[in-house]
Amino acid sequence: MKKQSLISLLFYLAALYDFVLGLAFLFAAPAVFEWYGVPPPNHFGYVQFSACLLIVFALMYLAVARNQTQNRILIPYGMLLKVSYCGTVFYYWMTSEISSMWKPFAIYDLVFLILFFWAYRSLSSAKA
Repeated sequence: MKKQSLISLLFYLAALYDFVLGLAFLFAAPAVFEWYGVPPPNHFGYVQFSACLLIVFALMYLAVARNQTQNRILIPYGMLLKVSYCGTVFYYWMTSEISSMWKPFAIYDLVFLILFFWAYRSLSSAKA
């Protein structure tokens, strides 16, 4: 499989992952929190706003998947989203307590971050 096909597949998967997660937290947040046995926030608007942001990023990943060369400039924003989430979760995981609900997402996002960095570098060297 060609490198650009792998990069497209990566960003299609990232789009699907963030889109499904966004939809789950947008429309079923109370059930998700209950499933994990996590006390909900004092207002689900906090969760729904974050869910909407995930959907926006999913659309951005879709744009990258469809045209990596033209939309390569968007990849660092996706990387920053992953750094923000991973940094927050790993910090609290190591320094205090955090619900196990958030830990798998941080691990998946760390994998995506590494792959996004690879894709960004690969597209950079392809331009040169």
